[in-house]
Amino acid sequence: MIIYFSMSLCLLQTRSLLSVFEEDAGTLTDYTNQLLQSMQRVYGAQSEMGLATEQLSSQLLEYEKQNFALGKGDEEVISTLQQFARTVGELNTLHSELASQMADRMIFPMIQFREKDLTEISTLREVFGIASDEHEAAMVKYSRLPKKKENEKVKAELVGEVAYSRRKQHQASMQYYCALNALQYRKRVAMLEPMLGYTQAQIHFYKKGMDLVSKKMDSFLVSVSSMTQSIQAQLDSEAEAMRLTQRELLSMEDTVYMPDRDPVPVNRTLIQKAGYLNIRNKTGLVTTAWDRLYFFTQGGNLMCQPRGAVAGGMVLDLDNSSVMAVECEDRRYCFQITSPSGKTSMILQAESKKEYEEWICTLNNISRQIYLTDNPEAVAIRLNQTAIQAVTPITSFERRGEGSAKPGGVQSSSSAPEAEDLIVPGTPIQFDIMLPASEFQDQNRVGGRRTNPFGETDDDCSPENSLLQQVFAVRFLGSMAVRSGQTQEVIYEAMRQVLAARAIHNIFRTTESHLMVTSSCLRLIDPRTQVTRISFQLQEVTQFAAHQENGRLMGFVVEGRDWSEGTEEGEPSFSAFVFESNTEGEKVGIIKRIHDPEALAQLMKNMPLTNDGKFLLLDSETGDTANGGAPDEEESEA
Repeated sequence: MIIYFSMSLCLLQTRSLLSVFEEDAGTLTDYTNQLLQSMQRVYGAQSEMGLATEQLSSQLLEYEKQNFALGKGDEEVISTLQQFARTVGELNTLHSELASQMADRMIFPMIQFREKDLTEISTLREVFGIASDEHEAAMVKYSRLPKKKENEKVKAELVGEVAYSRRKQHQASMQYYCALNALQYRKRVAMLEPMLGYTQAQIHFYKKGMDLVSKKMDSFLVSVSSMTQSIQAQLDSEAEAMRLTQRELLSMEDTVYMPDRDPVPVNRTLIQKAGYLNIRNKTGLVTTAWDRLYFFTQGGNLMCQPRGAVAGGMVLDLDNSSVMAVECEDRRYCFQITSPSGKTSMILQAESKKEYEEWICTLNNISRQIYLTDNPEAVAIRLNQTAIQAVTPITSFERRGEGSAKPGGVQSSSSAPEAEDLIVPGTPIQFDIMLPASEFQDQNRVGGRRTNPFGETDDDCSPENSLLQQVFAVRFLGSMAVRSGQTQEVIYEAMRQVLAARAIHNIFRTTESHLMVTSSCLRLIDPRTQVTRISFQLQEVTQFAAHQENGRLMGFVVEGRDWSEGTEEGEPSFSAFVFESNTEGEKVGIIKRIHDPEALAQLMKNMPLTNDGKFLLLDSETGDTANGGAPDEEESEA
C-alpha cells in the first residue's frame, strides 16, 4: 500500500492513509527497539547465550502478532522469521565468542536502521507539521481579506504567501510521504538482513555444528538473500517513480496553488463533498471566532475531522436541513446550515466561489435524501437536467413525453394538458414581493394604522367585517402568469418551474410572511412591520392545491383583469402563487371551504374564538413570529 502523489487524489483519502502510515511507523519503532534490545542481549550476555537466543527466537515469532496497520504483503517476511526462530532454537547451545561478528552483521544494521531511517521519519514529520502550521496561518490571513474594500497590494502579498506556504508544505509532504513509503520496504530488509548476518556468522564460527546444519540451510539462506535483493529492487524502482512525480509537480505554475483560481466548472450534481471550511464559533455574548477545520459528508451526515484525529465525528444530520447563502461580517463565500427544527444552525465559509457553490449544491442534494436511492449519482444528474429543462422554453418539436410524472406524483395521461398549454414558455418568475415605497409610507404615515393579524384596518378586508380569520406562517417562493385558472395542474406546473428556477440560479433565500385568511380576502403580511405586502379578494382565488408528495408546498391561482386589449371589461388573466408553509399545506386549504356557505358555517362551529366571540384564535404555528420576532431570511426546504 503506497501513498501516491496526484493533484486529483482525494484529500480525505490522503489524510486517512497518512494516519495509518504514521501509526504503522510508530508500531515499527516500538518493535524495532524491542528487537534491538534482544540482539544486544545476545551480543553482551555471552555467558547467558542460551537464554538470550531463546528470547530472540521468541521475539522473532512476535512479528506476526504485531498487527501492523500495513501488514498486508508481509507473509514472506513472517514465514522467513518463523524459520529463523526455529533455527535459533536449534543453535541456542552453540553460541559463544561471537561478539565481533554479531556486532558487524547483526547489531550494526539494526542500529543503522533505527538511527537513520526511523529518526528521519520523526524529523520529516516535524518539518511537515511546521509547514502545515505555516500554511494554516497563511490561509487564516487570506480568509480575513475584506470583501468590500480590497487592497490589491495586500491581497497580492497574501496570495503569494499562500502559494509559497502551499509549495513549502507540498515539498515537505512529498519528502515525508516518500520516507514513509520507503520505510515499508526498508523495514523488511531491516528485519531480514540482521538475522541473515547472524546466521551466517554462526555457520562460519561453528564449523562442526554448521557442517551438520548447513546442508539444510543453504537453500533457505539463498532464498532469503534473493528476497531481500528483490525487495531492494522494488524500492529503487518505486523511488525513481516518486522522483519523477516530484519533478512534474515542482514544474507546475504557482497558479495551481492559488485559491479561487480553479478553472474547473461548478459541479451541481455532487452527493458527497470534502474539504477545509471556516466555521464561526461564539466566544462570548457578542464576540465570535473562526476556526479552519476539515469537513466531509458521509451518507446524510456532515462530519468534521480535527487535526491529529484518525477519524471524524458527526457535526449535523443533513436530512431535511436547509442551506442558504448568508452575508456574515466582512467575509466572502459564507453559507448557513439549519436543522429541520430550526434549533441548530452553523455558519461556514468556503475557500473559493467554486467551493462555495458546490458545498451549497451538495448539501441541498443530501438534504433531499438522494443518497438513499439505488443510483444517487444518476438521480442527482437527472434532477439537475430536469431543473434546466423546467425553465427552458418548449417548442413544438420538443414535446415532453406523455408518460412523464407530474410534480404531485401523479402520472399524466394522454388527455392531461401539456405544460405549454398551462404556462407560456419563457414566462418570467418573480421570486419576491417588493412593497412599493409609496405604499409603505401610506400604510405607516402619521395617524395611520398598520395592518396586523388582530385587525386594525378600515377596508373591506378588515377582520372586524369578517366571519373568519386564521393566520399561517408561510415563505413566498415565487409567482408567475399562467394561462388557465380552472385546473390544479397549472399549480403543479408552476411549483415545478419555480423550484427548478431557484435551483438553477442558486436562489436559496426566502422571506417569511403571515398569510391571513378571512371569509372575504387573503393577505400576505410582514411579521415585523405588520404591513400588508399584497392582498386578494377571496372570490378572485380560482384554485388551491397542495403538493401531493411535499405536503408543506402549496399554491393558489388568482384571477385578474387585463385592459391592454382596450375592452371595457378587460380580458381575464391568471397568476399562480407558490408558498411553503410551516405546517401541512392542506390546512391552508381552508380557502377552498370558505367559498361554500354551508361549509363555512360548519367550519365556524369548529373554530376556537375569543371570549367575546369576535375573532378567531391564531394557531400556535406562527409562534413568536406573530410578534415580529421571526428571522428576516430563511431557506426553502422544498
